[in-house]
Amino acid sequence: MAWFKREKKGIDEATPPEERRVRTEGLWTKCESCRAITFRKDLEANLFVCPKCQFHFKVSATQRLEMLLDDRWTEHDKGMISTDPLHFVDTKPYARRIKEAQKKLGMNDAVITAEGQLNGRPVVVCAMEFGFIGGSMGAVVGEKVTRGIELALSTRQPFIAVSCSGGARMMEGTISLMQLAKVSAALAKLDDAKLPYISILTDPTTGGVTASFAMLGDLNIAEPGALIGFAGPRVIEQTIRQKLPEGFQRSEFLLEHGFLDAVVPRKELKSFVASSLDLLIG
Repeated sequence: MAWFKREKKGIDEATPPEERRVRTEGLWTKCESCRAITFRKDLEANLFVCPKCQFHFKVSATQRLEMLLDDRWTEHDKGMISTDPLHFVDTKPYARRIKEAQKKLGMNDAVITAEGQLNGRPVVVCAMEFGFIGGSMGAVVGEKVTRGIELALSTRQPFIAVSCSGGARMMEGTISLMQLAKVSAALAKLDDAKLPYISILTDPTTGGVTASFAMLGDLNIAEPGALIGFAGPRVIEQTIRQKLPEGFQRSEFLLEHGFLDAVVPRKELKSFVASSLDLLIG
């Protein structure tokens, strides 16, 4: 006769093997520069800057706005959606690319226009989203940035643009190129009104965005190590038939050669912009 009888299943029998596995996916992040592995929560607390080598990870447009603006901000022109005027097809139809990006990111195009406060000062900010077809500038992006500038004009607020883009959106052809002139013309009106425009360039800022509003700020500020340029290094080397210097098109090189006004670490960016606005507006 047994004195004891186990009626419940043992731990190994009760718990399926797949549930006993330790789930670590997404908990750790490897730095793209120094390859150090950092706990994701610590990386978020450090504003997505590697604590070992200070490499600046890409962040979304929403995260950028949360870092720059105070607690509350209002989004404008959220419902604007790109069309497919050329019925463009490369490896897949452009219309499908738009729908996939919208579903993945929960936004309609590659920029968010927001009105809020930065250290208590009212501002209008346009933040670009690289995850949406490479942050490319088509008709909607150009129109939303232009409307952001016009909102700053009508409300007498400073305008801030955070660029993160591969350039003009080739799927819209000439229509995308027209945005360069349109946004630049709107910025000329902002300048005539004596309202400050601060341009923040992040990794990467290239092509038609660099050739238009990204380099037209009263202050052009970049994050450390950001890739900034118009054409790619290989195209430039093939054109001028010369070897490019090390670090060419990185923000530190551009600062040294007078293309930028400052290179500011992400953790200092909000206070730097606030101090700059105090100087520009008084």
